[in-house]
Amino acid sequence: MSKKGVIGLSLILLIVLMLAANDYALTKKIKEKDLPKKYRDFLDLVAYIILPEEKEVFLQLTNDRDRDLFIESFWKQRDPTPGTPQNEFKEEHIRRFNYANKFFSRNSPREGWRTDMGRFYIILGPPTSIERFEGTLGVYPTQVWYYYGDPAKRLPPHFALVFFQRRGAGEYRLYDPLSDGPGALLVDSQGISPEDYEAFYEKIRELAPTLAEVSLTRIPGDFPYNFQPSPRNNILLADILKLPKKNINPSYATHFLEYKGMVSTEYMTNYIESTGTVAVIEDPFMGMPFVHFSISPKKISLDYFKPKDQYFCNFTLSASLRQGKKILLQYQRNFPFYFNPDELPRIKSNGLAIEDSFPAIEGEFKLIVLLQNSIGKEFCVYEENIVVPGHSSSPRLSRPILAYKTQSYGQELHIPFKIFQEKYVIDPANTFSSQDTIRVVSQVSGLSQDLWSEGRVQVQIKGMKSHKAVEKTYTIFLKTYPYRQSIFVSKSILANDFVPDYYEMVLILENGQGKEVAKTKANFIISPMKAVSHPIAHSKALPLKNNFLYFFMQAQAYEKIGQLDKAEVAYQRGYRLNPEYPRGIVLYGHFLNKVKRFDDCLKIVEGLKNKEKFQFQYHFLRGQALMGKGLYGEAIVELEKGNSIYNSDTNLLNALGYCYFQSGQLQKSLNVLQASLKLNPRQKNIQSLITKIEAQLKEN
Repeated sequence: MSKKGVIGLSLILLIVLMLAANDYALTKKIKEKDLPKKYRDFLDLVAYIILPEEKEVFLQLTNDRDRDLFIESFWKQRDPTPGTPQNEFKEEHIRRFNYANKFFSRNSPREGWRTDMGRFYIILGPPTSIERFEGTLGVYPTQVWYYYGDPAKRLPPHFALVFFQRRGAGEYRLYDPLSDGPGALLVDSQGISPEDYEAFYEKIRELAPTLAEVSLTRIPGDFPYNFQPSPRNNILLADILKLPKKNINPSYATHFLEYKGMVSTEYMTNYIESTGTVAVIEDPFMGMPFVHFSISPKKISLDYFKPKDQYFCNFTLSASLRQGKKILLQYQRNFPFYFNPDELPRIKSNGLAIEDSFPAIEGEFKLIVLLQNSIGKEFCVYEENIVVPGHSSSPRLSRPILAYKTQSYGQELHIPFKIFQEKYVIDPANTFSSQDTIRVVSQVSGLSQDLWSEGRVQVQIKGMKSHKAVEKTYTIFLKTYPYRQSIFVSKSILANDFVPDYYEMVLILENGQGKEVAKTKANFIISPMKAVSHPIAHSKALPLKNNFLYFFMQAQAYEKIGQLDKAEVAYQRGYRLNPEYPRGIVLYGHFLNKVKRFDDCLKIVEGLKNKEKFQFQYHFLRGQALMGKGLYGEAIVELEKGNSIYNSDTNLLNALGYCYFQSGQLQKSLNVLQASLKLNPRQKNIQSLITKIEAQLKEN
């Protein structure tokens, strides 16, 4: 089998043609009882610490390999020292679980971890001290577990949990001051009204003084008014039960399910949280909308290259626009990053933000950015629903970009978040210190001469959380900019004019009468810190002389959603800008055959005739076009030449088989189509044609 030539179609630097779509359809959940014992045991082990979202994902996994990877990810999310081989949290949790099973199953038909004592031992660990009332006259066997609490975790400095044997038998149950009441601790409570908590308290105090107070409150010193148990008892209990699930972001689990088909297995256990932002800007030179985005991982693994005394990391970025399950556009780029040892503290302190941009088409989409760092085998994901507006005469404002500084670049370069000669340097978290100057920029489109001459943009900023919220308004007059139907307006705002708070910024486009014409908004944060460590932006510039690549990308997206007229315009623009670009010829040629413009295809593919690496595509495209014109004999010649270069392309085999069939060469047609069906058995139309040919051969 000869496999010469380049088979895959891609555009340099940018286009990786339509990678396999990720299937978002949720797999049917497996019942816990139907899992293999190993995984049922895992769910028992983590019953008190697993989030509902995590369990939901786990029960949708369909094979043991994925389950094992998920379990590894589960523990990594809880590792307090991820840079070390030990996972102290996991080890301590297993120790507590085993202890609970060994010691708390006594007097209980249940496993120890399922008992009340087992549950709180697993969550809180061993008590600071235990007070036992197991031989105290007049009181059912009772234990009081005392703990020190962490106020940062919403726990009181001290608290107590009471466990007792209800009516003196069975396992120790958690005592509740409100639902059980202190009378439940007494062997003899006759003669006392169930609502008379004071009488119960006094009787317990006579028998066991230190038990009396905790019979009414779990918080020593917080004695309830009128001896009535406070709701704080239940609030404390709820906070304890939430304790092991705090600070765990379940997004790693949902991403595990969604991206397990796209992310290599060695990466799947190393999901890293990230921040991201996106802006949609119509390029003033190319007249097409671009999606600009930035994603900043909250953790970055680095390696050291000794020969050059450099640290480095290596990111692979995959970005796509999707409508439901349909991928309209997808590409991949590599972002290696090297730096000297003296820059290491700054990189560790600030982190990195990977920026990129790509052309889009009008519509509503989901942007998905997948970033993988080969150092540490880590991945993170940024997702955002975006709207790319189409051409319209109605005025509109783009969502503002907020930057903490700008940098000047030549007009001949295309760089993410660059407008004309200014690149807006952003922090994906939109966080600023009091020392920063916030640079705001928004695109105003659909401008009439009157609106430009009389209109303005009001920038309204309001604090959202502080008691005395700051409110300010700034005005930008449109006529201060040269008239165009689309202009960029900007404003520099001193962050020092605002107190630390969360802020909403609303931009309102008004006409000469002060009437609102369009509106957009963004949010930002003023930090109480004197300086904010903004991540270091890392991106690649593309010379505008290569902008033909963008038109080919845009053309494919239009073709994908069936807007063939717009696809044709974009293909023509890309082709005219660089008629010698071989991969563009291949893309355009396939499109022309698709829309039955066979003569045009035959004309442009001559640009591939003398390009050695594209001989397969040259003969294949010519063969398809000639077949479309009904010239089956000439098509067979071209397709056979293509097949001699690469004989495992089902599209070529199907075309060749059809041409053999139309020219009466039934046995050759059957052989070729059977070879295609062997490569892809799911071709129902080919199976039907094979059945037809076999019937004709039998008749002959």
